[in-house]
Amino acid sequence: MATDGGVAAGVQVCSLKVDTPQLISPGTGYKIVRLPFGAAESTDRFEMHQAVQPDGYVVSDWATDDRSGLIWPSKAGWGHLHAMIQWESASGTAGYTELRDQYVRDPLGLTPNPNDTTATEHRTPTPGGQYYVKNHGVFVDPGTPVALRVTHNDAIPRLLTLAEFKLVIHDAA
Repeated sequence: MATDGGVAAGVQVCSLKVDTPQLISPGTGYKIVRLPFGAAESTDRFEMHQAVQPDGYVVSDWATDDRSGLIWPSKAGWGHLHAMIQWESASGTAGYTELRDQYVRDPLGLTPNPNDTTATEHRTPTPGGQYYVKNHGVFVDPGTPVALRVTHNDAIPRLLTLAEFKLVIHDAA
């Protein structure tokens, strides 16, 4: 593999998936989608999603720690963010009328420029299942993690039943 200053050159990919339902409370505050580590991951060859994070923090339980939702880019470049989001059905007549999702750089305020959101979407439920795919391009940097966040406006907490979050980094001149 070719390198550029010790960093692998070319496209680098981190592809994550979680099928353990996550209970998301209603409201305007977005929640980070938490993702498992190790064998439960689709692929993380470039170690962008590790329990031992680049700043030394160790995630002991992915299901309870928001840091498990962070992807730390392995190099600077043009990042393509991809997500698939699936929600459980709304709760009857008082159910949600809006599902929200967004990408965010540094959602936990770990860098000097936290909470840089992008690709925020507010969606109305469809008559069938609530299955969404989103894609967006951003510049990424190894010192600034990225995450996928979601929320809804149901009267009660709702399950996010499945999610995928992927980062593809291309070299940028």
